Order: sequence, then C-alpha cells, then structure tokens
Amino acid sequence: MDAFPMGIDYQRFAESSRRPDVVKEIKKIHHPQGQQFIVSVDRLDYTKGILNRLEAYEWFLRQYPEYREKVCLVVVAVPSRTKVDVYNELREQIERIIGHINGEYGSLDWTPVSYLYRSLPFEKLAALYAVADVALITPLRDGMNLVAKEFVACQQDKNNPGVLILSEMAGAASELAEAIVINPYDKESIASALRQALEMPQAERLKRAQMMQERLRRYTVARWAGDFLQSLDLVKTKQHLHGPTPLVGSVQKKLINTYKTAAERLFLLDYDGTLVGFTKQPDDAKPDKTLLQTLRSLNANPHNTVIIISGRDRDTLEQWFGSLNLTLIAEHGAYVRDDSGTWIAQVKPGNEWKEIIRPMLELYVDRTPGSFIEEKTFSLVWHCRKSEPDLATLRTQELKDALMAMTANLQIGVFEGAKIVEVKHIGVNKGQAVLPWVSRQQWPFILAAGDDYTDEDMFAVMPENAITCKIGLGPSRAQYRVSTVEDFRQLLTTLANLKPKSQKQP
Repeated sequence: MDAFPMGIDYQRFAESSRRPDVVKEIKKIHHPQGQQFIVSVDRLDYTKGILNRLEAYEWFLRQYPEYREKVCLVVVAVPSRTKVDVYNELREQIERIIGHINGEYGSLDWTPVSYLYRSLPFEKLAALYAVADVALITPLRDGMNLVAKEFVACQQDKNNPGVLILSEMAGAASELAEAIVINPYDKESIASALRQALEMPQAERLKRAQMMQERLRRYTVARWAGDFLQSLDLVKTKQHLHGPTPLVGSVQKKLINTYKTAAERLFLLDYDGTLVGFTKQPDDAKPDKTLLQTLRSLNANPHNTVIIISGRDRDTLEQWFGSLNLTLIAEHGAYVRDDSGTWIAQVKPGNEWKEIIRPMLELYVDRTPGSFIEEKTFSLVWHCRKSEPDLATLRTQELKDALMAMTANLQIGVFEGAKIVEVKHIGVNKGQAVLPWVSRQQWPFILAAGDDYTDEDMFAVMPENAITCKIGLGPSRAQYRVSTVEDFRQLLTTLANLKPKSQKQP
C-alpha cells in the first residue's frame, strides 16, 4: 500500500499571471489600497468546512476589530449536487451566515465577505489566486485538495507572495508543510492563523512560498501519473516473485556440500542487519570478537574471497575491519578498498544537491524527537530508530513523499530502509559495486546475503547458480531466507570451520 499525492499542471498556473487574459482579469478586481484579500474556493459540500470557516472569520473580526475594513474574504462556492435537498439547505445556511456577517460588521464602503456561487473560468480563478494575500482552505475531510496547490503555484510576486492556511484534514497538508496548518473545527486557531498570515513578514512569506513551489514544480500531475503506473508495474513484478525458501535442514546441507566441493568461492556480505543486529546508536554496532574470528577464518582460506559491502563510511569500515585484509565496499558502493588498501571512489564528485535536500531533513529532525541526520560522502541519511515508533512511521512516510517530489529532476534517489530514509546518487548501489567481482570468473560458489532494500540490487545481478539470502522478514528477490542474524552467523561459522573435499587433509 502506498499514497500518491496528485500533482497539478504547475507551469500553467505559475505562468498564468503573464497571460493577457489573466492580466486583464487582475486589473478588473477592485482592490482598495491597504485592504488585504483572503480567498476561499471550494465545491459546495459538507466536507469542505465552509460554515466552520465563516464562523471562524466572524470570530476573527470580533477578536481583532483593528482588521475591520482592512480585509475582505472572497468566498467562491462552486455549485454541487443542486438537485439534492441537503445541499440546497447547506447553500442557504452559507448565504444566511454571510448575510449576517455583512450586516453586523459591514459599512457603506466595506463588505466583509464577497460571495460568488458559481464556477469560475481559468483566467478569473488564476487572477483571484494571484491578487490574494491569504488562501483560507479548511476542509473537514479532504483526500487531497488541489486548490491549495493551485494557489501556491500562482504566488509568483516575490514582493508580496500570499500565505496558505490549510486544514490538517487535507491530504495536501503532508506535502505543503510550509503552510500554516490548522484544526478546521477550532475557530480560535483559525482566527489566530489569519492574524499570523496577515502580519507575516515579507521574507518569511517568500521563503514559505518558494519551498512549496519548488516541491510542486518537481512533482507535477505528469510525474504523479508516472509514479502511479510505475508502482502498479512494480506490484505486478513482486506478485511473480516467490517468497524466499527457509535456509534450513536439507537446503542448508546442500549449501554446505556445494561449499565443500567448490574450488573458488565468493562471499558478498552486508553488515548491519546481516552480521550484527541493529542498535539505537549506529556506532554501538561494532563487530564482536566472535564475528571477527569467523571472518578472519573464512578469509584465511585461499579458495575464499570475502567482501563486506555496507552503507557504513570508509573510516568506520577501515577501523573495524582494516586488519583483516578483506575487500571492503563503503556507502553502498560509493567507495571500494582495493588490494593495496587504497579507497577508490566509484562515482564522480558532485554533491550540490545536498544543500537542496538538507533543509527538508533538518525540518523532520525538528518535527521528530530522537531523529538525526548522518552525512556520507555521496548520501544523506535520516535516522529515526530512537524516535517514538508510531511517530517515526508517520514521519518516515511524510518525509519520503516530500523528498520524492523534491528529487524528481535530480540524479538522486530516495530509499526507505530499516528506520532510515536515505537520499543518494542513483548510480550508487550494491549491484553495480559487486559486478566486477561477480563477472571476473565462473564462480562455483557465491553466497550473497543482506537484509534490506539496498541488498536487492545485489541480488538482482547474481548469476543463476548464486545463493542469495535474505536475513529477516519481508519480500525479497533472494532465493533463501534466514530468520535472524544469529542464525546466519552460525552458518558462516560452520562454513569457516570446514575444509573442502578437494583439499587434502593433513
């Protein structure tokens, strides 16, 4: 299951203020000097919260009388289900409360609420968005709400960008995090948000608008459709994949026999979640003496080639395994330590994208107590293992969605792992990293093992005779599954203590 926030035709709205027909409509809008416009555009429906919004606006005028004659709420209610009695009753209620507000607070030269009960053509709607100082969008329940996105796209005036006030009950709230997000049932908070929006400094308005616009520009309706169809294809592909077979009993005996008779063997081993369990602090997952001895024994056999391929950085792998003379691959394939002990970069430098992504990760660190950012040479990782589990799950999906929109046109990918979200170069993956060894010769024995999404790239490039092993639960391309880290380590220990039949016994 996944969520696919629908995009808009961003360029159409963003460039609308330069269209002659829209410019003409903007000039028609009567905008008294010193008066600020608050715009509200909805289909007339109970879920849109129009009545609650009007009550909150009246409360605003009552609590902050200094704004009387300085603001105007423009309500556009698009007719809906006009033959249904309850919708006609809703229309009457809306018009009754608008009449009450105008009668109670209006004057001969000021109307607090301007009301339009009709659908507006594009040029009029775009003009209204463009001149609005605030968009007040407060649905009681809404799967997405494209009006919020359309308004943001139209805020191209850098000297006076509008502010978006958005209900937390709208699906778009998870994407438009820079909006002022409110509870649509709380009229006091809506009134307070209106005041905040109207008094917001120009620099803050511009910063909020630009961050939302950049996200919307990247995640257009075309990108949304592409993601949706791609995910459907992925689901179909996964349906054809059989679940890994438990690597126990006779299956494990067959693996051991293959190992014994093989003249040359290749081990491709992930680290975290495969050779050691996860810890709340990444630095606490150091290899213990037993693991180091097992790896040392495996690597001491001249018929074995042992490679550890990890998401860890070079310095950490060097510190932990440098004395074992293993082949080490760091940052999921970004760096390889060759036989001389020299680390060689596998991708070209170029991390300008980090400065684009970092503020979003920092925002989610602020919003998720216990989370933190880890910076690697070619990637940024947001960790939430120490955060409250339910909040971490919610924030992980929100962050992933936001990053997917931001990275649409960049050569980087967004990946969710075990309590992490990682952003890295698309060309960096374990599959590409291990290919030089896999293709070097016809290996009679290959054991590739890992526990998360990064290892799937490695499994995908394995030859048919390779033994691919998923550690733990979850779908995988791997042929086999081992339940726990401890069980897999026991298997490695067993292999390390064996000698192949082809070798002469002393």
